[in-house]
Formats: sequence, structure tokens, C-alpha cells
Amino acid sequence: MIAIIKREIASFFSSAVGYLVIGVFLVVNGLFLWVFDGPFNILYAGFADLASFFQLAPWILVFLIPAVSMRSFSEEKRSGTLELLLTKPISTSGLVLAKYLGILVLLIISLLPTLLYLLSLESLKIDADLLDYGSIFGSYLGLFLLMAAFASIGVLASSLTSNQIVAFLFGVIGCFGAYFGLQGLAESLGSGSGLLNDLGMQWRYEDLGRGVVDFKHLFYFLAFILLMLTGTEMALLQGRKRIQPKQFIKPTLLFVVLVSASFVLPSKRFDLTADKRYSLNEATEQLLEKAEAPLNVTVFLEGEFPAEFRKLQAETKQLLQGFKSVNRRVNFEFVNVLEDEENPEQVQQQLANMGILPARATVRQAGQTKQELVYPWALANYQDKTVAVPLLKNQLGTTMEERVLNSIQNLEYAFADGFSKVIEPKKRKVAVLKGNGQLQDAYIADFFRSLRDYYFIAEFTLDSVASNPGGTLSKLNEFDLIVSAKPTQRFNPAEKYILDQYQMQGGKSLWLVDAITMETDSLQLSGEYLATPKDLNLTDFFFKYGVRINPNLVQDVYAAPLVLATGNGQESQYERYPWFYTPLTASGIEHPITTNIEAVKLQYPSGIDTLENGISKTVLLSSSPLSAIRGVPNLVRLEEIEGFLKTVGEGPDPAVFNAGEIPMAVLLEGAFTSVFMNRQKPYNYAGHKDQGVASKMVVVSDGDLIRNDLQANRPLELGYDRLTGNFYGNKEFLLNTVNYLLDDSGLINIRSKEIKLAFLDQQKIARDATLWQALNILLPLTLLALIGFFYRWNRRRKYAR
Repeated sequence: MIAIIKREIASFFSSAVGYLVIGVFLVVNGLFLWVFDGPFNILYAGFADLASFFQLAPWILVFLIPAVSMRSFSEEKRSGTLELLLTKPISTSGLVLAKYLGILVLLIISLLPTLLYLLSLESLKIDADLLDYGSIFGSYLGLFLLMAAFASIGVLASSLTSNQIVAFLFGVIGCFGAYFGLQGLAESLGSGSGLLNDLGMQWRYEDLGRGVVDFKHLFYFLAFILLMLTGTEMALLQGRKRIQPKQFIKPTLLFVVLVSASFVLPSKRFDLTADKRYSLNEATEQLLEKAEAPLNVTVFLEGEFPAEFRKLQAETKQLLQGFKSVNRRVNFEFVNVLEDEENPEQVQQQLANMGILPARATVRQAGQTKQELVYPWALANYQDKTVAVPLLKNQLGTTMEERVLNSIQNLEYAFADGFSKVIEPKKRKVAVLKGNGQLQDAYIADFFRSLRDYYFIAEFTLDSVASNPGGTLSKLNEFDLIVSAKPTQRFNPAEKYILDQYQMQGGKSLWLVDAITMETDSLQLSGEYLATPKDLNLTDFFFKYGVRINPNLVQDVYAAPLVLATGNGQESQYERYPWFYTPLTASGIEHPITTNIEAVKLQYPSGIDTLENGISKTVLLSSSPLSAIRGVPNLVRLEEIEGFLKTVGEGPDPAVFNAGEIPMAVLLEGAFTSVFMNRQKPYNYAGHKDQGVASKMVVVSDGDLIRNDLQANRPLELGYDRLTGNFYGNKEFLLNTVNYLLDDSGLINIRSKEIKLAFLDQQKIARDATLWQALNILLPLTLLALIGFFYRWNRRRKYAR
């Protein structure tokens, strides 16, 4: 067998055809990956990985491998040496295996020069980034198995004819059908998750290509190769009266075992990526297992995209394939929502009515750039429910590559969140507190409209406390969460007692409270406003739980602008000015509520102190280090803009902006102690608790954080500033907060998942693009030439003795 393997390699490298075939493979790869301006170009992809190579490789291998294998048996048949080989002391199966292994060694040799691409990526990536070699190893493993499968098809094709050209054509048709044909046919028949799709190897190769090794895929490729090689043996024995059924009992049994293992055994997957990006959260898997009917996902990411969106498309496809591996009822397709539409404006309006808005992308084509609309959205349908899933994260001040990275990091949660809306029935109840001067319905409409996708929402007033305190508390306990949005009237002791005992019995609460009175509308009308403390009679309430909202104003250099009109009538213009009283806050901590969200805009917030009392406290939102505190009463004037402009132009004065990071939203978790412990109660309550069960509370020192703007008396989306056109993270922050407070499944914890991608250094590429293009075409060819030279030199040295 070893002699035949050596003979195959020798015959291949002894002719110019062998070098030509491998050389063409390397040149075509080099041109598409490094030179041609297209979807496979690595230099324009922005990401330091070989995903483009592994996407391109199957198309080239469909032709390369039949070219390498076409002469294995057809040449033996043509020259009449096959009969001689069959008389040698080697079994037919051994002969087939030897020929096959010889071809496989040649293919591995042709693959070795592509490892030089890794050296290029190491040189071109941003220095601080690290290549994900685990993912690359998994991709090469998948490519090796694909080559092995194609080689088995090529060997079978060669055994069927004595004509090498015919064997080549049979091999191309067989490879194309096995890789592209079955899955394409399944999709055209609308059975993308059926048997046809499972028999195809494309989705299995793509699964391995992302760095996820599943034993079911290994069994599948081994079974496929065994089937092809057994067929080759039968083709060689046919007509020679040497076929004996018992010869094929063992391979048949082995084939059946491998096929059964690839389809029947539970999936055992190993995520080789450095950040374990394809290891699904346990909560996600449990959610998917609840789907007892088809869960159909339509993704609008199809068409001509820039590299960043192609990366998002690929990661979305791979994640959905991971969902499918958990539950085969998950079906997905990628469509171009604007393709072949006679009236694209109407389609765009229909999508806008569903809340699906496009993103603008710059597409390079034929050396030119143009703006295209991209819809980075998906629709998830389960039974009679449909929900839109946003795939792109919009964040201020980030590059498109960073936005895509943030989006990829958020993908699993985005889909899990969407699936939960259609799979799981609503169970939790949220009470919107009224009766203490809270915001009117129109100003909180957008947030609670979004919250209705998850929970039952109802208003609740504490008016009945005076006449029926026990009944009021009993009704309040029917709710899992209470939200108090910017109360302006004092809470009396009885009301506080009801709220305290609700917390003691495990209720959750979200408080958005102003400690001062300050309104922007009044300020803009008169040019000044006197900020004064606001007494809601809640100081002891929060103090007992472990926080204190201070009656002061926070100023932050990192803040949203204030828009003022200048001029009169039609000549008026809107100008943006720095306004340090509207901080744009974010948290540096890794917490499910705040991870990967847009900056949250607050208006005239106050600082929060945290107190030691055994309750766990997490600062969710804080000011930047360049912040200051102003006490109240304090006269706030628009004239301060002049000083703010100076600060922005010259830089902040460290002696003024020295307050550091000031907490403005705090999460409290634990078993709370009653505010009325060892105090006189407003009324007797038999179920009174001094020590509560485990619960949660979030306190925000800005009531306007939940407030949406109005336009023509219609609520705008929370977080949208109609004067600047900016979107802030208020809505996402509050939705995450409520989901965290009420989440028993752990889905919200998916947001803490961190994904790292290596980026290419665009300055290096712009400076030395031609050099790297030349190197990645010439170096692999040089390595091939060295391999050939060493082989011939060793052969001459061996036979010259």
C-alpha cells in the first residue's frame, strides 16, 4: 500500500500537470482573496480572519480535486495496468485506499502554502488584537474533511471510465451535487430542515468552518467517504466475477453505524473559538427546546453589502445554524427584501410601519462607491405570532466595524429576546404607579408599549390606602414589579408602608425620581430657572434600603447638546450648544443591563450615595470622571453656555470638574430590612415583615429618563431626540432593567457575553497594499516550487546511488 501511495505522489510531481493544477489553485485563491475587489477580498474586509478563504475554497475545490483525482484509475484502465495491479498481493479495498490516500496527501500539500496567509494577517492586524487560532484550526479541519469527501467522489468517478476528461466531468458533477445540489434542492422545495438538507454537506462544512466541531459532522464525513470508496471497489470488481457479498458486510455495517451516529446521536459540540462565541447560553437552549412547532426566521441580510455587513450576515447565519442544532424546528432563510420589487418605496413604508428601519451602507463596486439601503433585521414567526429582531446596534461615535462587533456580541440575546416574545406566554405583571404626580401616559407611552411584548401592564394607584390598606397591599402583591416614573407629590406614611411591605414580600421596583425641581422648557422660555430641592418624603425610605439621592445637580463635560433657536421667523436656525446638565452616561462595569448599550441621556440628574447595610449595590449609570456637583437652590442660566463653550474649546479645569464618576442609577439586590422596623406603623398589618425575602430594586436619580418626546401629540420613540436626530440608549437601558428585575430564565445574562474580533490596520493596508498582494500570490507559489525542487532533488539523490 505504501508503494502505491508513493507511486501516486511520484507520478503527480513527475509531470508539469501536477504543479500546474496546484499552482492554479494558489493563484486563483491569491487573486480573489488579495487582489480582486469583491466579496472575498481580505484587505477590504476589515477583519483579520480567513473567513473569505474558507467561503471561496469549496468553489475552487469542486474543480481542483476532480483534476487531481481524474487519472487515478482511468489512466490505469486506459493503459491496461489496472489488471496488473489487481493481480498484486494487495486486496481491492487496499488498492482503492492506497490510491485515495495518495490523492489526499497531494491535496494536503496543495493546502500547506495557504498557511502563509496567516503570516500576512499577523502583520496586518492591529497590534493589540489576537487572531483566533482555535476558529482557524476548526476551519482548516472542516476544509480537510471537505477535501477528503471530494477526493472520494473523484476516485469513484475515475473508476467508472477510462477517459480522464469524462472522469473529470463526473467528478465535478458529483462534488457540486454533494455540496451545493442537495441543499439547494431542499431550499427550492421549501424543506430546508428536511432529510435532503441533512444529507448535504454544505451546512456541515460551514458549521465546522466557524470553529465548532460536532462529532455528528465527523461521523457524516467518514460515512460519506466510506460509501464512495466502497462504491469505487464495487466498480473495479464489476464484470470480473470477483464480487462476493461477504466482502461488503463489514463496510456496510460500518457505514450504517456512522450514518446513524451522524443523524441519531445527540449533538456533542466543541467550540474552539477563543471567546466561545458559538457556545449557546443554557437559557437560550432551554428556550429553543420549548418550541414545539416550526420557528421560522426570515433574515433581510441578502444582497451586495460592504464587508462589515457580510461579516454580520455570516455570524447571523452561523448562530442560526447553532439554534437549528438545538432544535430542528428552527428554519431560516436569507432574503433581499428590496429585490425585484416594483415599488420599493411602498415596501420601505410597510417595513417602517413594523418599526423596521434601514441603515445606509457604502458599497464598493467596480472601483466606485455608492450608498445602498440595508435592512439588518430579522422576522421570527412562531404559530400565529411574529416579532421583528434588530441585528445592528447603533452607537454614537463608533466606526462601522465597531458597530458590527457590538452587534455580533448582541446577536444571541437579540434572537433569544425575540424568540421569548413569541414562544413563551406572558406571565409577569407590571404596575405603573399613579396618584403621586407621576408622568402622564403620553410621556411614558413608548416605553410601556414596548414592555407589553413581555409583560402585562396595568395602572395602580395608592388612593385606597386610607380606607382599605390591607386590600391595597393584597392587590399590589399581585404584581411582580412596580414602576414609579417621576413622582412630583409627597408619599404619605401609609403609602410608604404599603410600598415597603410590598418590597419585603419579594416585589421588585423601579424608581425614577427627581430630587430637585428643574425643567428645560421653563428655562428656555425665561433664560433661567431656579433649581430647588424636591421633597417626596422618600429620603428615609431609600436610606433604609442603602441609597441616598442627594439634592444637587450633576454637571458632566460628556453631555448631550442643548438645541436653541436663533433668528426670527423663516430665518430662524437651530444651533447645538454644549450643556453639561444633560450627561450622557454609561457604565464601565460588565453587567447584563448596561453591556453594549448606547449612551443614556439624563436631564438634570442628582448624585446618589450608596450606604453600607448588607444589600448588594451595583452602580449602573454614572457620570464621566470629568464631572462636577452644584448644590441647590441654584439659579441655572442659559448664559452658562458661554463658559461651557470655553471648557470644550480649552479643556476642562481639573479644579472644577473634579468630582469623579458620580452614581446616578443604582441596582440593589438582597433581603431588604423594613423601613418601619422598630417604628410606629401607620396601621396594623398582620402579615408585617421586618426582614424581607430576596428582592431587587433600581433607583435612578432622573425621572425624565423614561420620558419620550411628543410630535403632533403623538409619542416619539423613547431615546430619540427630534431636534438632533440622535438616538440614545434610554429605552434599551430601561427594558434591560425591567427584564433583569423580572427575569427568571437568565436570558438577560446573555448580554454579558463578550466577543473579540481582530481588526486589520487600515493604515498599513493603504500604505503597502500592493506589496501584500504580491507577497500573497508569489510566496505560496515559491513554497510550492521549493517543495517540488526538494522532491526532485531527493529523488535524484536516492536513485543516483
